[in-house]
Amino acid sequence: MRLCNVSDQPTSSRKVILFVDNRKKNPGPPTLKTIAYLTGLGISTVSRALKDGPELSAATRARVKLIAQQVGYRPNRAGVRLKTGKTNVITVVLNAQEDGAGFFAKFVYGISSALAGTGYHLVVTPYSLSDPMEPIRYIVETGSADGVIFSRTQPDDPRARYLAEHRIPFATHGRTELPFAHPFHDFDNDAFAFDALRILAERGRSRIVLIGPPPGLTYHKHTHQGYERGLRDFGLTGIPSGSVDIDASTMEIHAAGQAMASMDAPPDGIVCSAAHASIAALVGMRDRGLVAGRDFDVVTKHSTEFIALLAPAIISIPEDFSAAGNDVARMVIAAIAGIDPSELQTIAYPAAGGS
Repeated sequence: MRLCNVSDQPTSSRKVILFVDNRKKNPGPPTLKTIAYLTGLGISTVSRALKDGPELSAATRARVKLIAQQVGYRPNRAGVRLKTGKTNVITVVLNAQEDGAGFFAKFVYGISSALAGTGYHLVVTPYSLSDPMEPIRYIVETGSADGVIFSRTQPDDPRARYLAEHRIPFATHGRTELPFAHPFHDFDNDAFAFDALRILAERGRSRIVLIGPPPGLTYHKHTHQGYERGLRDFGLTGIPSGSVDIDASTMEIHAAGQAMASMDAPPDGIVCSAAHASIAALVGMRDRGLVAGRDFDVVTKHSTEFIALLAPAIISIPEDFSAAGNDVARMVIAAIAGIDPSELQTIAYPAAGGS
Protein backbone atom coordinates (compact mmCIF):
# COMPACT_ATOMS: atom_id res chain seq x y z
CA MET A 1 0.00 0.00 0.00
CA ARG A 2 1.30 3.54 -0.75
CA LEU A 3 0.06 7.20 -0.39
CA CYS A 4 0.26 9.72 -3.19
CA ASN A 5 -0.45 13.49 -3.07
CA VAL A 6 -1.98 14.94 -6.22
CA SER A 7 0.02 18.12 -6.03
CA ASP A 8 -0.87 19.51 -9.42
CA GLN A 9 -4.47 20.30 -8.33
CA PRO A 10 -5.54 23.52 -6.58
CA THR A 11 -4.95 23.42 -2.82
CA SER A 12 -8.67 23.69 -2.05
CA SER A 13 -9.50 20.61 -4.07
CA ARG A 14 -6.35 18.65 -3.31
CA LYS A 15 -7.17 15.09 -2.34
CA VAL A 16 -5.22 12.26 -0.86
CA ILE A 17 -5.60 9.19 -3.04
CA LEU A 18 -4.90 5.70 -1.65
CA PHE A 19 -3.43 3.12 -4.00
CA VAL A 20 -3.60 -0.50 -2.95
CA ASP A 21 -1.01 -2.73 -4.62
CA ASN A 22 -2.47 -6.23 -4.60
CA ARG A 23 0.49 -7.82 -6.35
CA LYS A 24 2.05 -10.55 -4.27
CA LYS A 25 5.66 -10.15 -3.40
CA ASN A 26 7.99 -12.76 -4.85
CA PRO A 27 8.61 -15.15 -1.95
CA GLY A 28 11.96 -16.21 -3.44
CA PRO A 29 13.26 -19.76 -3.74
CA PRO A 30 12.32 -22.32 -1.09
CA THR A 31 14.69 -22.57 1.87
CA LEU A 32 15.28 -24.91 4.79
CA LYS A 33 12.77 -22.78 6.68
CA THR A 34 10.16 -23.52 3.98
CA ILE A 35 10.68 -27.27 4.33
CA ALA A 36 10.65 -27.01 8.13
CA TYR A 37 7.28 -25.22 8.00
CA LEU A 38 5.78 -27.81 5.64
CA THR A 39 7.05 -30.81 7.60
CA GLY A 40 6.57 -29.43 11.09
CA LEU A 41 10.21 -30.17 11.89
CA GLY A 42 12.97 -27.92 13.10
CA ILE A 43 15.38 -26.34 10.63
CA SER A 44 18.35 -28.28 12.05
CA THR A 45 16.41 -31.56 11.71
CA VAL A 46 15.58 -30.76 8.08
CA SER A 47 19.23 -29.98 7.39
CA ARG A 48 20.38 -33.26 8.92
CA ALA A 49 17.71 -35.20 7.01
CA LEU A 50 18.87 -33.76 3.68
CA LYS A 51 22.40 -34.87 4.56
CA ASP A 52 21.19 -38.41 5.41
CA GLY A 53 21.91 -37.97 9.11
CA PRO A 54 22.00 -41.54 10.53
CA GLU A 55 20.46 -40.38 13.82
CA LEU A 56 17.15 -39.76 12.01
CA SER A 57 14.76 -42.48 10.95
CA ALA A 58 14.59 -43.52 7.31
CA ALA A 59 10.96 -42.39 7.21
CA THR A 60 11.86 -38.87 8.39
CA ARG A 61 14.69 -38.56 5.88
CA ALA A 62 12.44 -39.76 3.07
CA ARG A 63 9.62 -37.36 4.03
CA VAL A 64 11.95 -34.36 4.14
CA LYS A 65 13.55 -35.23 0.80
CA LEU A 66 10.15 -35.71 -0.82
CA ILE A 67 8.96 -32.27 0.35
CA ALA A 68 12.28 -30.72 -0.76
CA GLN A 69 11.85 -32.25 -4.21
CA GLN A 70 8.22 -31.16 -4.50
CA VAL A 71 8.93 -27.51 -3.64
CA GLY A 72 12.05 -27.40 -5.81
CA TYR A 73 14.53 -26.82 -3.01
CA ARG A 74 18.16 -26.34 -4.04
CA PRO A 75 21.01 -25.72 -1.58
CA ASN A 76 22.59 -22.28 -1.81
CA ARG A 77 25.99 -23.10 -3.29
CA ALA A 78 27.62 -19.98 -1.86
CA GLY A 79 26.35 -20.89 1.59
CA VAL A 80 27.48 -24.49 1.24
CA ARG A 81 30.95 -23.37 0.23
CA LEU A 82 31.13 -20.95 3.15
CA LYS A 83 30.19 -23.67 5.62
CA THR A 84 32.04 -26.66 4.18
CA GLY A 85 34.74 -25.27 1.90
CA LYS A 86 33.26 -27.35 -0.95
CA THR A 87 31.94 -25.98 -4.24
CA ASN A 88 29.96 -29.09 -5.28
CA VAL A 89 31.40 -28.45 -8.75
CA ILE A 90 33.19 -30.87 -11.05
CA THR A 91 35.02 -29.16 -13.91
CA VAL A 92 35.82 -30.91 -17.19
CA VAL A 93 38.56 -29.16 -19.13
CA LEU A 94 38.26 -29.78 -22.87
CA ASN A 95 39.31 -28.27 -26.16
CA ALA A 96 36.74 -27.94 -28.94
CA GLN A 97 39.27 -29.41 -31.38
CA GLU A 98 38.68 -32.74 -29.65
CA ASP A 99 35.27 -33.04 -31.29
CA GLY A 100 36.70 -34.18 -34.60
CA ALA A 101 35.91 -37.77 -33.60
CA GLY A 102 32.53 -36.92 -32.03
CA PHE A 103 34.25 -36.97 -28.66
CA PHE A 104 33.12 -33.74 -26.99
CA ALA A 105 29.33 -34.17 -26.82
CA LYS A 106 29.37 -37.87 -25.97
CA PHE A 107 32.04 -37.50 -23.29
CA VAL A 108 30.22 -34.62 -21.58
CA TYR A 109 26.93 -36.55 -21.79
CA GLY A 110 28.55 -39.50 -20.03
CA ILE A 111 29.87 -37.25 -17.26
CA SER A 112 26.49 -35.56 -16.84
CA SER A 113 24.67 -38.87 -16.54
CA ALA A 114 27.06 -40.00 -13.80
CA LEU A 115 26.64 -36.75 -11.85
CA ALA A 116 22.83 -36.82 -12.01
CA GLY A 117 21.42 -37.05 -8.51
CA THR A 118 24.80 -36.68 -6.79
CA GLY A 119 24.56 -33.01 -5.80
CA TYR A 120 27.57 -32.17 -7.98
CA HIS A 121 27.28 -29.62 -10.77
CA LEU A 122 29.22 -29.88 -14.02
CA VAL A 123 31.15 -26.93 -15.45
CA VAL A 124 32.77 -27.26 -18.88
CA THR A 125 35.94 -25.18 -19.14
CA PRO A 126 37.38 -24.65 -22.63
CA TYR A 127 41.06 -24.08 -23.27
CA SER A 128 43.51 -23.43 -26.06
CA LEU A 129 45.97 -26.10 -27.12
CA SER A 130 48.65 -23.39 -26.92
CA ASP A 131 48.40 -23.34 -23.10
CA PRO A 132 46.66 -26.39 -21.58
CA MET A 133 47.88 -25.37 -18.12
CA GLU A 134 46.01 -22.04 -18.02
CA PRO A 135 42.56 -23.38 -17.00
CA ILE A 136 44.14 -25.82 -14.52
CA ARG A 137 46.00 -23.01 -12.76
CA TYR A 138 42.82 -20.92 -12.67
CA ILE A 139 40.78 -23.73 -11.09
CA VAL A 140 43.41 -24.32 -8.40
CA GLU A 141 44.09 -20.64 -7.65
CA THR A 142 40.39 -19.74 -7.38
CA GLY A 143 39.27 -22.95 -5.67
CA SER A 144 36.43 -23.11 -8.18
CA ALA A 145 35.97 -26.91 -8.28
CA ASP A 146 36.13 -29.90 -5.97
CA GLY A 147 37.40 -32.14 -8.75
CA VAL A 148 38.79 -31.91 -12.29
CA ILE A 149 38.51 -34.08 -15.41
CA PHE A 150 40.70 -33.65 -18.47
CA SER A 151 41.83 -35.58 -21.55
CA ARG A 152 44.62 -35.62 -24.16
CA THR A 153 47.08 -36.86 -21.58
CA GLN A 154 50.85 -36.81 -22.03
CA PRO A 155 53.29 -39.37 -20.59
CA ASP A 156 54.71 -36.73 -18.23
CA ASP A 157 51.59 -34.58 -17.97
CA PRO A 158 52.19 -31.23 -16.21
CA ARG A 159 48.47 -30.84 -15.43
CA ALA A 160 48.38 -34.09 -13.49
CA ARG A 161 51.57 -33.16 -11.61
CA TYR A 162 50.19 -29.73 -10.72
CA LEU A 163 46.84 -31.03 -9.48
CA ALA A 164 48.52 -33.77 -7.46
CA GLU A 165 50.91 -31.27 -5.87
CA HIS A 166 47.97 -29.09 -4.85
CA ARG A 167 45.92 -32.07 -3.64
CA ILE A 168 43.04 -31.46 -6.04
CA PRO A 169 41.18 -34.71 -6.89
CA PHE A 170 41.17 -35.42 -10.62
CA ALA A 171 40.58 -38.13 -13.20
CA THR A 172 41.87 -38.32 -16.74
CA HIS A 173 40.68 -39.72 -20.03
CA GLY A 174 43.91 -41.40 -21.00
CA ARG A 175 46.95 -42.63 -19.13
CA THR A 176 50.19 -40.98 -18.08
CA GLU A 177 53.58 -42.46 -17.13
CA LEU A 178 53.91 -40.47 -13.92
CA PRO A 179 55.48 -42.11 -10.85
CA PHE A 180 52.27 -41.85 -8.81
CA ALA A 181 48.86 -43.43 -9.26
CA HIS A 182 45.89 -41.35 -10.36
CA PRO A 183 42.36 -42.18 -11.56
CA PHE A 184 42.02 -42.73 -15.30
CA HIS A 185 39.92 -44.38 -17.99
CA ASP A 186 41.65 -45.31 -21.21
CA PHE A 187 41.06 -47.21 -24.43
CA ASP A 188 43.70 -49.80 -25.37
CA ASN A 189 45.04 -48.08 -28.47
CA ASP A 190 47.96 -50.50 -28.74
CA ALA A 191 45.46 -53.36 -29.09
CA PHE A 192 43.33 -51.32 -31.52
CA ALA A 193 46.22 -50.67 -33.92
CA PHE A 194 47.44 -54.27 -33.71
CA ASP A 195 43.93 -55.63 -34.32
CA ALA A 196 43.45 -53.25 -37.26
CA LEU A 197 46.61 -54.62 -38.91
CA ARG A 198 45.49 -58.19 -38.26
CA ILE A 199 42.19 -57.44 -40.04
CA LEU A 200 44.03 -55.90 -43.01
CA ALA A 201 46.49 -58.80 -43.20
CA GLU A 202 43.59 -61.27 -43.25
CA ARG A 203 42.20 -59.34 -46.22
CA GLY A 204 45.49 -59.72 -48.09
CA ARG A 205 46.65 -56.14 -47.61
CA SER A 206 50.40 -55.53 -47.19
CA ARG A 207 51.24 -51.80 -47.52
CA ILE A 208 49.72 -50.02 -44.55
CA VAL A 209 49.57 -46.36 -43.61
CA LEU A 210 48.64 -45.08 -40.14
CA ILE A 211 46.83 -41.78 -39.61
CA GLY A 212 47.10 -41.67 -35.85
CA PRO A 213 46.99 -39.29 -32.89
CA PRO A 214 49.25 -36.22 -32.78
CA PRO A 215 52.76 -36.63 -31.33
CA GLY A 216 53.32 -35.93 -27.66
CA LEU A 217 50.15 -37.61 -26.40
CA THR A 218 50.23 -40.92 -24.54
CA TYR A 219 47.83 -42.56 -26.93
CA HIS A 220 50.05 -41.57 -29.86
CA LYS A 221 52.75 -43.69 -28.26
CA HIS A 222 50.41 -46.62 -27.59
CA THR A 223 48.91 -46.52 -31.10
CA HIS A 224 52.32 -46.54 -32.77
CA GLN A 225 53.49 -49.37 -30.54
CA GLY A 226 50.58 -51.52 -31.70
CA TYR A 227 51.13 -50.48 -35.33
CA GLU A 228 54.83 -51.37 -35.28
CA ARG A 229 54.13 -54.67 -33.53
CA GLY A 230 51.49 -55.53 -36.14
CA LEU A 231 53.83 -54.72 -39.02
CA ARG A 232 56.42 -57.10 -37.56
CA ASP A 233 54.07 -59.92 -36.60
CA PHE A 234 52.10 -59.96 -39.86
CA GLY A 235 55.01 -59.18 -42.20
CA LEU A 236 53.51 -55.92 -43.47
CA THR A 237 55.16 -52.79 -44.84
CA GLY A 238 54.53 -49.42 -43.20
CA ILE A 239 53.86 -46.44 -45.47
CA PRO A 240 54.48 -42.94 -44.03
CA SER A 241 51.43 -40.67 -43.78
CA GLY A 242 53.49 -37.55 -44.23
CA SER A 243 52.82 -34.79 -41.71
CA VAL A 244 49.11 -35.50 -41.17
CA ASP A 245 47.53 -36.90 -38.05
CA ILE A 246 43.91 -36.87 -36.83
CA ASP A 247 44.30 -33.27 -35.60
CA ALA A 248 44.93 -32.11 -39.16
CA SER A 249 42.08 -30.43 -40.99
CA THR A 250 39.71 -32.51 -43.10
CA MET A 251 41.10 -30.95 -46.28
CA GLU A 252 44.69 -31.71 -45.24
CA ILE A 253 43.82 -35.37 -44.66
CA HIS A 254 41.91 -35.44 -47.96
CA ALA A 255 44.99 -34.05 -49.75
CA ALA A 256 47.17 -36.67 -48.05
CA GLY A 257 44.83 -39.39 -49.34
CA GLN A 258 45.17 -38.02 -52.86
CA ALA A 259 48.96 -37.94 -52.53
CA MET A 260 49.10 -41.53 -51.24
CA ALA A 261 46.90 -42.75 -54.10
CA SER A 262 49.26 -41.10 -56.58
CA MET A 263 52.31 -43.07 -55.37
CA ASP A 264 53.89 -45.60 -57.70
CA ALA A 265 52.93 -48.26 -55.13
CA PRO A 266 50.04 -46.76 -53.13
CA PRO A 267 49.02 -48.16 -49.75
CA ASP A 268 46.37 -50.85 -49.85
CA GLY A 269 45.46 -50.49 -46.19
CA ILE A 270 44.76 -47.47 -43.96
CA VAL A 271 44.44 -47.43 -40.17
CA CYS A 272 42.81 -44.31 -38.67
CA SER A 273 42.38 -43.28 -35.04
CA ALA A 274 39.26 -41.23 -35.82
CA ALA A 275 36.30 -41.74 -38.14
CA HIS A 276 36.38 -38.27 -39.72
CA ALA A 277 40.01 -38.84 -40.76
CA SER A 278 39.17 -42.21 -42.31
CA ILE A 279 36.40 -40.69 -44.45
CA ALA A 280 38.63 -37.80 -45.61
CA ALA A 281 41.46 -40.20 -46.55
CA LEU A 282 39.06 -42.57 -48.32
CA VAL A 283 37.59 -39.75 -50.41
CA GLY A 284 41.09 -38.54 -51.31
CA MET A 285 42.07 -42.02 -52.52
CA ARG A 286 38.77 -42.32 -54.40
CA ASP A 287 39.38 -39.00 -56.14
CA ARG A 288 42.47 -40.56 -57.71
CA GLY A 289 40.52 -43.52 -59.04
CA LEU A 290 41.04 -46.09 -56.26
CA VAL A 291 38.04 -47.96 -54.89
CA ALA A 292 37.63 -48.86 -51.21
CA GLY A 293 37.09 -52.58 -50.74
CA ARG A 294 38.74 -53.37 -54.06
CA ASP A 295 42.03 -51.46 -54.18
CA PHE A 296 42.38 -50.73 -50.48
CA ASP A 297 40.69 -51.20 -47.12
CA VAL A 298 40.27 -48.79 -44.22
CA VAL A 299 40.01 -49.68 -40.52
CA THR A 300 39.05 -46.93 -38.08
CA LYS A 301 37.88 -46.29 -34.55
CA HIS A 302 34.38 -44.86 -34.40
CA SER A 303 32.02 -43.41 -31.81
CA THR A 304 28.85 -43.27 -33.90
CA GLU A 305 26.95 -45.72 -36.06
CA PHE A 306 26.67 -43.02 -38.75
CA ILE A 307 30.02 -44.19 -40.11
CA ALA A 308 28.27 -47.30 -41.48
CA LEU A 309 25.81 -45.07 -43.38
CA LEU A 310 28.33 -42.51 -44.59
CA ALA A 311 31.02 -44.94 -45.66
CA PRO A 312 29.90 -48.58 -45.50
CA ALA A 313 33.20 -49.77 -47.01
CA ILE A 314 35.07 -48.68 -43.86
CA ILE A 315 35.76 -51.35 -41.25
CA SER A 316 35.08 -49.81 -37.86
CA ILE A 317 35.98 -50.64 -34.27
CA PRO A 318 33.84 -48.82 -31.67
CA GLU A 319 35.10 -46.67 -28.80
CA ASP A 320 32.40 -45.62 -26.33
CA PHE A 321 33.05 -42.02 -25.27
CA SER A 322 29.84 -41.84 -23.22
CA ALA A 323 30.96 -44.79 -21.11
CA ALA A 324 34.39 -43.18 -20.75
CA GLY A 325 32.82 -39.95 -19.46
CA ASN A 326 30.65 -41.91 -17.05
CA ASP A 327 33.69 -43.77 -15.73
CA VAL A 328 35.87 -40.71 -15.10
CA ALA A 329 33.00 -38.84 -13.41
CA ARG A 330 32.47 -41.69 -10.96
CA MET A 331 36.20 -41.86 -10.41
CA VAL A 332 36.61 -38.19 -9.55
CA ILE A 333 33.72 -38.39 -7.06
CA ALA A 334 35.38 -41.43 -5.49
CA ALA A 335 38.71 -39.59 -5.40
CA ILE A 336 37.06 -36.67 -3.59
CA ALA A 337 35.74 -39.21 -1.07
CA GLY A 338 39.29 -40.42 -0.46
CA ILE A 339 39.31 -43.73 -2.35
CA ASP A 340 42.81 -44.99 -3.25
CA PRO A 341 43.57 -43.78 -6.84
CA SER A 342 45.09 -47.15 -7.76
CA GLU A 343 41.57 -48.60 -7.40
CA LEU A 344 40.14 -46.03 -9.82
CA GLN A 345 41.67 -47.09 -13.14
CA THR A 346 39.90 -48.77 -16.06
CA ILE A 347 40.90 -49.73 -19.61
CA ALA A 348 38.41 -50.49 -22.38
CA TYR A 349 39.44 -53.04 -24.98
CA PRO A 350 38.48 -52.99 -28.68
CA ALA A 351 35.80 -55.40 -29.80
CA ALA A 352 37.37 -58.26 -31.73
CA GLY A 353 36.93 -58.37 -35.46
CA GLY A 354 35.60 -54.89 -36.26
CA SER A 355 32.34 -54.26 -38.09
